[in-house]
Amino acid sequence: MFAHQLGDGAELRPIEPWQAEEFLTHMDRARADVDEWIPFATRSTDLDSARATLQRYADMQAADTGRILGIWLDGTLVGGCMVFRFDAEAGNCEVGVWLEPAGQGRGLITRAVRHVLDWVFQVRGMSRAEWHTSPKNERSLAVAARLGFTREGVLREAYPYRGVRHDTVVLSLLAREWPQA
Repeated sequence: MFAHQLGDGAELRPIEPWQAEEFLTHMDRARADVDEWIPFATRSTDLDSARATLQRYADMQAADTGRILGIWLDGTLVGGCMVFRFDAEAGNCEVGVWLEPAGQGRGLITRAVRHVLDWVFQVRGMSRAEWHTSPKNERSLAVAARLGFTREGVLREAYPYRGVRHDTVVLSLLAREWPQA
């Protein structure tokens, strides 16, 4: 799962700790739009914390428990997709995404997640992929719907953000439901 062309000058590829400066610059542009939805936006505020975020995902990849991929548009990092809570033995994982305004409205997230889901289901043999999001995150809910995820329910006050507990919508997609299966 190295570089994958998404079309229209966009590419999906791994983000690694050595790219912390580029990641931080991207987070600085994206933070206002993604901070409420993606926990590492709050934590990645300087070079050391950005490197630590990427190292955490590198460690997850090494342990086969997750990974993080970036979306580059015309050579600039504008967003990404991560796979975490990746449990190969149980066949379950969670997919998450983020995108700064410069990449929005182009279908980048949908195309990136399609590629990731192909990998999750066809290469890694996962049975189930989950999508967790805020009920207020309409863009995220729309992407999940486009990809065929089914809403399973709401975890009430499951997500703490800046001292307030927020609900989380849980959606899922089973391997047998994936269109490319």
